[in-house]
Amino acid sequence: MHPVFSQHGRLHIYLAAWIPVAALLAGLLAASQARTGVEAVALGLPLAMNAAFFSLALWPLCKAMPLRGDRAVTLAITHLVAALLTSSVWLLFGAGWAGALEYGARVTGAFARFRADVPLLLVVGSLLFILSSTVNYLILAFEATREAERAALELKIHARDAELRALRAQLNPHFLFNSLNAIGALAGSDAAGARRMCSLLSEFLRRTLVRGAERELPLAEEVDLADAYLGIEEVRFGDRLRVEHDVETSALDCRVPSLLLQPLVENAIAHGIAAVVEGGVIHIRARERGGRLEIEIDNPFDAEAPRRPGHGVGLGNVRERLAARHPGQSRVEARSNGDRYQVTLSLPAVRA
Repeated sequence: MHPVFSQHGRLHIYLAAWIPVAALLAGLLAASQARTGVEAVALGLPLAMNAAFFSLALWPLCKAMPLRGDRAVTLAITHLVAALLTSSVWLLFGAGWAGALEYGARVTGAFARFRADVPLLLVVGSLLFILSSTVNYLILAFEATREAERAALELKIHARDAELRALRAQLNPHFLFNSLNAIGALAGSDAAGARRMCSLLSEFLRRTLVRGAERELPLAEEVDLADAYLGIEEVRFGDRLRVEHDVETSALDCRVPSLLLQPLVENAIAHGIAAVVEGGVIHIRARERGGRLEIEIDNPFDAEAPRRPGHGVGLGNVRERLAARHPGQSRVEARSNGDRYQVTLSLPAVRA
């Protein structure tokens, strides 16, 4: 189907674009055989509208014969034959219309004047054919470009989704590995604590399997999942680990990538609490300002402690996920401030 028919109103615009052609054709007919203005318009307007619909009929031909250098001869011959056939049919229509003007509308000599203009109209018809073919090929080129852009965009979206799934899939195995090591360490010295940690871990994994499969969650649920993880770690660290929240109500329903906070609080434990003998407080803060959501997690920090394996993996994961979800609109900053280590996330405040 021609794109003119794909949207309501396009056909009217298309036909309106042929009115200048009709005016030029009427002027040419008036000058050629000294016709009256009324006769020239009465003949030129139907001829132009007829040519407009013939132009639409060329669409299947242009689609079937795309412009290719290796088919130049075939294209030229095909379009020459089509131009002759189209112009001939167009002239037959014009002859019939001129006869109707002479014998139906009593315009004396209309048919004879039309016969005298046949060579001129044959040239005009061929030029209109060339113009129509050119316009159709331009539309085809535009549609091909738009389709290529659409395909590229879909490919980019699929690639980004695949990247997000891959990054998200790294979280559970990494966390599970650390948790099992912690349970193993507790089993010999605190069997009750190990059993409690197993129970909490089972509940946490159940929740992450359900919620982690989603692309985004409200921040309230993300904080709740982070607290569930920290509850597991409290069994291991006891009074050495304390958590404080400062999350504004307006930020709770903002949506964030699922399991976004879990690797950050895991880092706060592994590279903060675990490295500081007396432990300390992990602060979780969030606020919405000017259409942006700002999340901050800070923890105790020992600058002299040796760097543990995997340092920066969770942070890099968060940075990549936010970059994929909000290209050019997110920011992840990590810095140490004396005996505290702080990670700040800034991203668009998106609600359901």
